Formats: sequence, C-alpha cells, structure tokens
Amino acid sequence: MVSQLLGGIGLFLLGVFLLSDGLKTAAGDTLRRILVRFTGRPSTAFVSGAGITVLAQSSSATTLATIGFVSAGVLTFSQAIGIVMGASLGTTSTGWLISLVGMKFGIGKLAFPLVGLGALARLVSHGRNAAIALAVAGFGLMFVGIDILQSGMVSLSESFSPNSLPHGTLTGRVLLVGIGIVLTVITQSSAAAVATTLAAFHTGMIDLEQGTSLIIGASIGTTSTSALATIGATTPAKRTAMAHILFSVAAGVVAFVILPIFVWSVKQAEQSLGSQFGAVILAAFHSGFTLLAALLVLPGVKHFSAFIERLVPERGPALTRHLDASLIEIPEVAIEAVRRTLMDVSAEVLNEIDRRLRGSIPVIPDRTDAVLAALKETRRFLGLISFPASRPRQLNTRISMIHALDHLNQLVVVMKNNFEPSLLNGEQRLQEPKRTVLEMVETAAASLRRQAPAPERDKLQRLSLVLAERRRTERAALLEESAHGTVEPGHALHTLDGLRWVDAVGYHTWRALHHLSTDTIEADEGNVIERDQEEFAND
Repeated sequence: MVSQLLGGIGLFLLGVFLLSDGLKTAAGDTLRRILVRFTGRPSTAFVSGAGITVLAQSSSATTLATIGFVSAGVLTFSQAIGIVMGASLGTTSTGWLISLVGMKFGIGKLAFPLVGLGALARLVSHGRNAAIALAVAGFGLMFVGIDILQSGMVSLSESFSPNSLPHGTLTGRVLLVGIGIVLTVITQSSAAAVATTLAAFHTGMIDLEQGTSLIIGASIGTTSTSALATIGATTPAKRTAMAHILFSVAAGVVAFVILPIFVWSVKQAEQSLGSQFGAVILAAFHSGFTLLAALLVLPGVKHFSAFIERLVPERGPALTRHLDASLIEIPEVAIEAVRRTLMDVSAEVLNEIDRRLRGSIPVIPDRTDAVLAALKETRRFLGLISFPASRPRQLNTRISMIHALDHLNQLVVVMKNNFEPSLLNGEQRLQEPKRTVLEMVETAAASLRRQAPAPERDKLQRLSLVLAERRRTERAALLEESAHGTVEPGHALHTLDGLRWVDAVGYHTWRALHHLSTDTIEADEGNVIERDQEEFAND
C-alpha cells in the first residue's frame, strides 16, 4: 500500500516534469515572447499568466520566469503581479484534467501506450519533435501515476476512516490546511498535493470538507518555490515572490472563510439533484476561490504593488539591480538584463557629462567610481552567459554588449581623466563643437528613454561625423597657424585637447547607443573600431 502511494505520487510528478519540460522546450522562446508582449495591463497580464501556465502545466515555471523577467527589467512589477495571479489560476487546470479524465474514465491502463510511444519517438527524433515526444510520454505517465495512486488509496481506505482526520471544527480545518501546505512543500508541487487529495476524495477516504481544506493548503504551499527562488536574488525578484506569497495567502484566507458555505451549498445541491458531483467539485472550488481573490486584488493592483515596494525596499547598487544570478540559466533574459543595465549606466554617464558641460561641475569621485564598479560587475556577469554556436543571433547580441561595455568604459575614462570641460568656455573655436556634443547628449538621453529608436541613432551618427570632421579641419588649421606664429603653441595644443575631448565623447556616445539598440546588425563593426583607434592614436 505504501509503495503504491509513493510510486503513484512519484510517477505523477515525473509525468508532470516531463510534460512541462517537453512543452517548454518545444515552444522555445514563444512562451517568453507571449509573456512579455501580452502584459500591457494587469488584466491582460493575468490572462497571459493563466494561459501560459495551462500550456506549460507548471505555475512554478511561469512564476520563476516572471521573477527572472522582473529582475532583468523586461517586465514591470505591476505586470508581474498580474502574471503570478494568473499562474495561480492556471495551475488549477491540473485538477480539472485529473478529475474529468483521470478519474472519470480510469485511463491509467490506456495511458501505457502513450508512455511507450513517446519514449520511442524521443529516441529516434531530434529538436522540437523530441521535445513533443517527451511531453506525450509525460502526459501518459501522469495518468499511470494517478491510476496507481488511486489503487493505493483504495487499499488505504479499507483500514482508514475519514473520522480519523479532523472534521467539523475550526481547529480541524486549520490542521488540514497545514497538512496540505506541508505535503506541497515536501513534493515541491501543488499538482502532486492536489492529485493526492483528489484520489483520496474519489475513493471516499476523505469527505468534502477535508478535501477542500487540503486544497487550500496546497494552494498556499506552492509559494515555497517562489520563496526559495529569492535566496540571494535582486530586490525586484524578492518583490515578485512576496506578491505571489501574499496573493496565495489572501486567496487561502478567502477560501477558508467561504469554505463552510461552499460545503453546505454543495450538499444541498447534491440532495436536490440526487447525485454526487465527484472529485470535479474540488477542482471547481480550487479555481473558484483563486479567481475570486484575483478579482478582488486586480482593481487595486497599484496599491498592492506600492505596499509590497514599501515592504521590500530597494537595496544594493541601483545600477546593477537587474543582474540577478538566477538569470544565467535563461541566457536570452540574462543578456537583456545586461543591456538594460548598460542603458542605466549610459544614462548616468550622459547626465554627468551634461552637468559638467553646462555648469563646469567637477567630477564627483563617488559617482564615477560607482559607474566603473557597475561596468566591472556587468563584465563579470556577461562572462557567465553562454550561447551555443547554433544560435548566431544571440552570439551577435553578446558581441554587441561587449562593444557597448568598451565604449561606455571609454566614456568614463574621457569624462574622468582626459580634459577639464570648463576650459571649453574661453576658446571660440570650441563653442560650436561644445553645442554639438550637448545636442548629442540630449539626443542620446531621449533615445535611452525610448529604447534607442532608429531616427535618433541616425542623428547621433550624423553629429558624431560632424565633430570628427571639425576636429580634423581645425587640427590642420591650428598646426599651420602655430607654425606661422599667429597662434601660441600652448594655446593650440589646449584647443586640440578640447576638440579631441568633444569628439571622443560624441563618438563613444554614438557607438554605445548603437550597440544597445535591439535592431542593429554589425556588418562592418571591426572596421569602425579600427578607424577609431587609428584616428585617436595619431592625434
């Protein structure tokens, strides 16, 4: 009996894992793109979270992916709240599948061919077809596990009575909720706890009140996965996990309050109809109280998110807040975290350059040191991300991030060491280049706010070329004037330093923004960098 129960739970869990992994692999980046694209409002985020969880058959996968997206800055915290609430509703689909198919028709034996065919197809296929075969085998294995679990419950029910469990009292219901939580934490799957509860209810081992109490516990216990994912994670990840935990607890409280009314209503309906609803009523209860809680929270999601932000304040360096170590497992999201980090660093550097050009404000060591530290941490994080050679687009993105890092580092060096911008004020030849580089800084800052659109990138390129041409022209003129004695050599060298400074700022600003855009292809990047090194070295 014990071996049947453990084996049934184990096979069911294995089936869920295979099904979930197979579907996620077959879908590739599609699920992630959907998650990012259809989350503009809390309501659409809620629907997207529910839909993806139904497809992936894993609320933990959806929640963990959402935590990663928030850490990377791809999703806002308010969007994440809608998604995790949707994931909580989507995970109830497993209960419907088990109660409507697994127990109504007893398809455990019929599922054996699915397991065999799926495993064989996995051996002879590759890529997406292999992932689909794995999902098919997992689907069959789920019902094999349910069938074995039911057999174990039948054996257990012969020597076990529902009266052995707490019943009919507030204390008893609380204890059963606790048992549901513990069972979910141990198995790290609310689906396993729900499946066990449904099997026990189907065989008459527990009654409706006991089953609903265990379901509430399973709903709350599934948040343990989110809690574990936040160990050592960033503040956005911790906030998302906290939102998941608080929502699940709130849904559990709502369910606990309405439980006596629900049980009484179901008994009255069964007496009137003269038939039993069966295990499907537990699945309906699970979906019902989760949806009710979501409808209560969604209208005030902004207040809910503000409360969590106060509860979990921002800590650590702001510039590297997107670099969450857990993202390394999802290279596409990790590289996006790097991109957004570099965009934040760019905004900080441009703001500092603008302040110095306009007000002759001296460099603030702490601020530039913070920028350099952020660039160093980003380099370290980027070094941990790896893509297979079969994914050239991702490899090109990684190369672009390395280029952007280099140009931003050069910007900081130029800003910190090479020239004092206040010296620009007294030289007439430098006034026009100064206005040009200020225009570039303003354009670049606006471009960052709008995710680097093409027209602004083109403007940056044009202005950078203007600065480069002026540097070359003025350099030749100054050297000639100095040779003829019309300009004092020291003054000429000072002016050349200023021209070189504004040209370097303009050039590295343009190239950094170019590489941080999402729609550029670096066909001639090697030549650009080579010309840059040669020109600045010769001067």
